[in-house]
Amino acid sequence: MEGYAQYRHHYTVNIDTASATAGDRFPQWSIQETLNFLMIRGELDQNFMETKRNKLLWELISMKMKEKGYNKSSEQCKCKWKNLVTRYKGYATMEAEDMRQQFPFYNELHAIFVARMQRMVSFEAEDGSNSKKKAVQEISSDEENNSDGAKKKRKIKGNANPSGSSSSTGKLNITNIKEILENFMKQQIQMENQWIKAYEEREEERRIKEMEWRQTMEDLENERIMMDSRWREIEEQRRIREETRATKMDFLITTILNKLTREDL
Repeated sequence: MEGYAQYRHHYTVNIDTASATAGDRFPQWSIQETLNFLMIRGELDQNFMETKRNKLLWELISMKMKEKGYNKSSEQCKCKWKNLVTRYKGYATMEAEDMRQQFPFYNELHAIFVARMQRMVSFEAEDGSNSKKKAVQEISSDEENNSDGAKKKRKIKGNANPSGSSSSTGKLNITNIKEILENFMKQQIQMENQWIKAYEEREEERRIKEMEWRQTMEDLENERIMMDSRWREIEEQRRIREETRATKMDFLITTILNKLTREDL
């Protein structure tokens, strides 16, 4: 039992130490803290889309979080964002009601991505509009330089085609962006599923080892009970022998005393 107690103590200490280490690396975020973080990240989302080197942006987010009373480093903010995006993608195929119940920050993340998409679409629309203006200017220039009506019509028809092709190009770009985003979401969901599968395998392995450990402890306990029972039986047999020996000795002494008494008489 003493060895069993020492093993349990060692096992518990290891678990507590591992939990403390994990808590230092992955600090807990409150709901309000996460909402404030998403608000700040949403305000800077356009800046993140315009630059690839976003280390300074994460430091800015960390500074804004500290201004609100939350002591989070830039690396912690970056990891939190990645975890939230991964969870958002995992719930993207569910019904909206289920998302709100299982992932409380779905609406905030969805608003950020919708705003990002709107900015991209607006940018493409502005690009198409600029192309149309350029085509109209070319048509006006041709009308001023040519007096022949037939030539003007041919010029207008000839220059109308670039405008149409620009619109088509803009639509194709939007379609390509949507396809890229859909493929990206599918890849992220696939990665998330692989991570969940690996986690479940590790959890199953841990559960099997824990069952083996419990079985070992149970076998040791049964063995101790059997040894204790055997020891009690041996002690009981020894006690019976001692009592029998004492009874025989008393009988012998009594017999000798009675014999000596009769001889004296």
